[in-house]
Amino acid sequence: MDLKAMELDLNSKQGKENGGEAEAEAKSPLSRGVPEGSVHGFDSLYRLLEATLNPEVFQEASRILVGLNCGQSLERILLPEHAASLSTKHDFDMQAFRFRADEEALRQPRVVRVGLIQNSIALPTTAPFSNQKKAIMQRLKPMIDAAGVSGVNILCLQEAWMMPFAFCTREKSWCEFAEPIDGESTQFLQDLARKYNMVIVNPILERDSKHGEVIWNTAVIIGNQGNIVGTHRKNHIPRVGDFNESTYYMEGNTGHPVFETCYGKIAVNICYGRHHPLNWLAFGLNGAEIVFNPSATVGELSEPMWPIEARNAAIANSYFVGSINRVGTETFPNPFTSGDGKPQHSDFGHFYGSSYFSAPDASCTPSISRHRDGLLVSDMDLNLCRQLKDKWGFRMTARYELYANLLSRYLKPDFSPQVITDPSLQKRQ
Repeated sequence: MDLKAMELDLNSKQGKENGGEAEAEAKSPLSRGVPEGSVHGFDSLYRLLEATLNPEVFQEASRILVGLNCGQSLERILLPEHAASLSTKHDFDMQAFRFRADEEALRQPRVVRVGLIQNSIALPTTAPFSNQKKAIMQRLKPMIDAAGVSGVNILCLQEAWMMPFAFCTREKSWCEFAEPIDGESTQFLQDLARKYNMVIVNPILERDSKHGEVIWNTAVIIGNQGNIVGTHRKNHIPRVGDFNESTYYMEGNTGHPVFETCYGKIAVNICYGRHHPLNWLAFGLNGAEIVFNPSATVGELSEPMWPIEARNAAIANSYFVGSINRVGTETFPNPFTSGDGKPQHSDFGHFYGSSYFSAPDASCTPSISRHRDGLLVSDMDLNLCRQLKDKWGFRMTARYELYANLLSRYLKPDFSPQVITDPSLQKRQ
């Protein structure tokens, strides 16, 4: 939903308060049928609450759900008319917000505009692979253009955006979507990075031709001049439910790199890595100011965790986090099972989108659509990172030496857990 539509939505609520209940109800998604994957017809829980609660109650609910940024509600940003027209024409959700920092005496604000794109696949998974990839690029192009004309400085796409998320099937034919670091997807985005002076995080399925055609789950960092800044490979590989990705690639070997761009220091914690607090910590120790979490995850497995983990990481590590999830249900030609006793099935489940930003002060944006493609834009003052480090002193009070010692001992075969047993339990035995 674009910003003009948001304004219409807000106006409908105001009309309801003034006695226009029938008119407001007629505009409600609930009266028009329920799109698959929506929240009772709304793009998100937040939008449902916004449309159905009276303003005073909603303001308090919003404070609890998304927090306050520097003591104030998060401010919405109006994006250019051309971006809004692209959103309307191509039917993708578009929202924009601003994270502020406190004014400082010795440092100027360091405001960077950041974007996240979530998308569904464009053709059935039975279509020729080359057609599928080309169609996805065509689907993304208007959203990237909208980000570009909106002045986005850094843009991140979802995990393996250039293909269906076929890693549930364990069929090797999907390996054909893998491409080298400087392959078709990177070249497509390099042109757009140059055009819009924009850094783009490009998560792909990588084929490493220099090391025996090994496949990796990789993020390619494309600089604002179209250059390749570097790469990072996914550190943690899931083996849960349908997510048996080690059939295709193994754990990455690039550590926890932070990429210093002209707009700030960024890092990429790919998908399943968000479940590992030490993974988040390592990017913070290396100086990240923004960490992106390009993902592909479904509602039944992870949706209750989705709004928590990245937000907690932003707080604990005093950086911003951009969380991106693909959207839609992808059906594959051959049914598969997961070794969990459930009947065979042809899809993962619904990828619930809901991309959002988190800030180090515990505030976050509302998530964008649960069932539609979308672009989320945020201005963020990177000065907030140091301000929160100064406020909470997490680095100063972390006592890393305690945990370094424990981990060192834990990795040894003769490790013994530090458990103190109540002596009375031994007497009863």
